[in-house]
Amino acid sequence: MPSTPVDDDPLARERAHLASSRGALRAMREDAESLDISDVTANWVNAQILERQIEERIKALADLSDTPLFFGRLDYLHAPGAERAEGAEGEQFYIGRRHVHDGDGDPMVIDWRAPVSQPFYRASKKDPMDVGLRRRFGYTGGALTAYEDEHLSDPAEAARTSKLLQREIERPRVGPMRDIVATIQPEQDEIVRSGLGGTVCVQGGPGTGKTAVGLHRVAYLLYAHRERLARTGTLVIGPNRSFLHYIEQVLPALGELAVRQGTVDDLVAHVEVRGTDDAAAAVVKGDARMAEVLRRAVYSHVSMPSEPLVVVRGSRRWRLPAYELEEMVRELLNRDIRYGAAREALPQRIAHAVLVQMERSGEAPDDRVQDAVARNSAVKAAVKEVWPAVDPAKLVLRLLTDADFLAEHAKGVLSEDEQKTILWALPGSGRRPARSVKAARWSAADAVLIDEATDIVERTHSLGHVVLDEAQDLSPMQYRAVGRRCTTGSATVLGDLAQGTTPWATRSWQEALGHLGKADAVIEELTAGFRVPTDVITYASRLLPHIAPGLTPVASVRENPGFFDLRPVTGTAETVAACEELLRNEGSTGLIAADARIPALAEALTARGIGHLAPGEETTAETRLTLVPASLAKGLEYDYVVLDEPQAVVDGEPDERTGLRRLYVALTRAVSGLIVTHTTPLPPQLT
Repeated sequence: MPSTPVDDDPLARERAHLASSRGALRAMREDAESLDISDVTANWVNAQILERQIEERIKALADLSDTPLFFGRLDYLHAPGAERAEGAEGEQFYIGRRHVHDGDGDPMVIDWRAPVSQPFYRASKKDPMDVGLRRRFGYTGGALTAYEDEHLSDPAEAARTSKLLQREIERPRVGPMRDIVATIQPEQDEIVRSGLGGTVCVQGGPGTGKTAVGLHRVAYLLYAHRERLARTGTLVIGPNRSFLHYIEQVLPALGELAVRQGTVDDLVAHVEVRGTDDAAAAVVKGDARMAEVLRRAVYSHVSMPSEPLVVVRGSRRWRLPAYELEEMVRELLNRDIRYGAAREALPQRIAHAVLVQMERSGEAPDDRVQDAVARNSAVKAAVKEVWPAVDPAKLVLRLLTDADFLAEHAKGVLSEDEQKTILWALPGSGRRPARSVKAARWSAADAVLIDEATDIVERTHSLGHVVLDEAQDLSPMQYRAVGRRCTTGSATVLGDLAQGTTPWATRSWQEALGHLGKADAVIEELTAGFRVPTDVITYASRLLPHIAPGLTPVASVRENPGFFDLRPVTGTAETVAACEELLRNEGSTGLIAADARIPALAEALTARGIGHLAPGEETTAETRLTLVPASLAKGLEYDYVVLDEPQAVVDGEPDERTGLRRLYVALTRAVSGLIVTHTTPLPPQLT
């Protein structure tokens, strides 16, 4: 039987275009690899910079065999930007993860971030945006296997849900998080394409795609403002290493390789963290009032001069009275500049006053003379006396170990009980007085205090854009630490108030954004759930009135209701059997349990011969089960989940509300199915 000609087979034509596009991308990469820069750079520094840029370009042009090069097509009724005259010819564009052009420079694939691609996400039957046809492609691995058309400008065709879109949303999760460029929804696209100048806060329940939206917004901003952000830098902040490992492949898959990733602890790593705080101490240390205590403590080192200053130059002596020096000090104190900057400015102020006297006596000193006077030993001694250098870590150490020093600077800010709570030397504090900064057993909250003190002394470098994920768990002082990194830039803040699981968890986004220094940020809410099945999110939402009253429950938009089962069991053997049951399905499985129960479950899995991974480790064909402590489950997702002993998850936290929030997180990690096993009664808030 003769084969169907390519011209008569739409799928064959699309496969041919895919093959041609891959060939064009390969040619673009080969062109970059063959670049000779030996004759175009003026020096070795420029050569190194250009060579690194070429290396990054080559990496960005990598063709990932299992990742579709394009996922959609737009057929415009008219050429975008052209006059819409009758009979005018339209244009056709393939939408993909990156731009690909042929040897003549004509585009074969358009970057999903380009303005011409926007209707792929926004166009509808109500507003077709001059699109005649929107075509979505289905893939198996890297092979194009299906397509689906919507004739948006045809009034005879009714609006319908895309089956390919639904299939892509519900595709099993194996390995790290992937991009969502093929499935971005209109409300998500609006956030992704919001401008660089403003900060956006996204409140999103489980499965609403807030993390993906934040990462795709970074990719979009790098596309739209590449030169500016190349200078100022971008940073993604996650809650822990497991989470960062889980998301680390999203931006490289979109061709973006220059975005740094880290945790808040990484930002404030001025000292080695070896100690821990109890919840009460951590709450006080994380309170925004500590910023005022630190500011007072830093500036307490400034003293008013009591003696005149005499500067000797050659045979002449120049005298500055104490009252004039005091005026300089007070003027610097009244200015909104850092402690260290003011300290550096004071010698120049003194030198300038001396030069004024020189000029009045008939001399004609220049800038070199002023610099010499500023370096004069008498001037240095005076500055050291009235405006001494401050070591931020030593300052914080003194505050935490010297009750009188703390009381002096916390008066009217912290109560006496709050001061006792954070002092190390008191009985029951769990901390011994440290003899030095190096010997101190610093906690994570202490490191944030040192970062605040460091910023009072010297301004922190600001980036162009910061993405802050799982933001609901940050303390006010941690928000301030992040805000310092984007004082001149913008931020994307992502979180869910219902998933706040720290004693200091955010009570409202308005309050959090104020601490971040972005009080004018736009707050967007995502309530359409694309990940969590209907039955699962409905069950988990029973907790919302107890953990986040007034928050809008997530409404699952998935057609597949998912698999959900509550199972009373008699022991861990049945929980392990539930894992075996779920592992018969395609995709990943997570066994989530209270932290204290992890060792026993690990032993039971090993005894049954079931291999398992730790959170953040990549699944393989042989090992698809991850054993997840409830404290590390946030932000992760698995096709199937077994949740062990919900009441134990609640009991593992210091208070019931935090425990119920931790349980809400654990219940909402499943993409396709959830089995809840329990030997003890379920928490009453679920029943």
